[in-house]
Amino acid sequence: MPPLQAQPRNTPPPITWEKLPADFPLPDEPVESNLQPLLAAALRESLELADLILDSMIIATNFGICATVGDKTVVKAPDWVYVPSVKPLPPGEIRRSYTPHAEGEKPTIVMEFISATEGTEYSINPHYPYGKWYFYEQILQIPTYVIFHPQAPILAVYSLVNGKYEQQSPDENQRFWLESLDLFLGIWKGKKAEFEGHWLRWWDKSGNLLPWGTELVEQERQRAEQERQRAEQERQRAEQAQQKAVILAQRLRAMGIDPEEM
Repeated sequence: MPPLQAQPRNTPPPITWEKLPADFPLPDEPVESNLQPLLAAALRESLELADLILDSMIIATNFGICATVGDKTVVKAPDWVYVPSVKPLPPGEIRRSYTPHAEGEKPTIVMEFISATEGTEYSINPHYPYGKWYFYEQILQIPTYVIFHPQAPILAVYSLVNGKYEQQSPDENQRFWLESLDLFLGIWKGKKAEFEGHWLRWWDKSGNLLPWGTELVEQERQRAEQERQRAEQERQRAEQAQQKAVILAQRLRAMGIDPEEM
């Protein structure tokens, strides 16, 4: 459920965007289940295979997004984040975290995957260290916030409207249109890796599912098998035609007709 909106919202202290120093100790919180990184990786995989990821983007999982609120540095690591355009790094430098505005555009999509244990995905705590909902909505002002509960399964998509998140309604296929990626997002049931269950998947505007690598391999295997079967059918037809030609020649010779002279 979304957070209760009846509570008064405190105005945060001044927000600044300062890139973290290289030696800043980032939070090192383990993921709550081994399904979470698989969900995130599967979303990226299909985008990459569809050639929809550019070098100028950030698509990452459990990756620190930073802001300085008053005199406090706040870092949240969403389970999945999409930043459409960032400034390039100097050669050899590795991006350990990301500060919007200082390093490029702000994220347009963040996702949180709810595990069996209660988290802070709906927290509107307006005080340091701030709830995730409050941080994404009021501080970062991220246009789209996705919360997915794979065990339920429930997918909720919230869009920032006049400074507050409003829950969006799915289409007739129970999918949500994410304009910043020009794709639909929805729930798909099946197996990937060792998990049989509910996954988040992408569909294009024509309703075509963006495949995973294993699905592309299977599609190619089926195509090769169909081609093999077609070639075998052609071979059998040619063999049958040759047999008919031999039988016809034998009959003509029995009638005193040389088929070579016809």
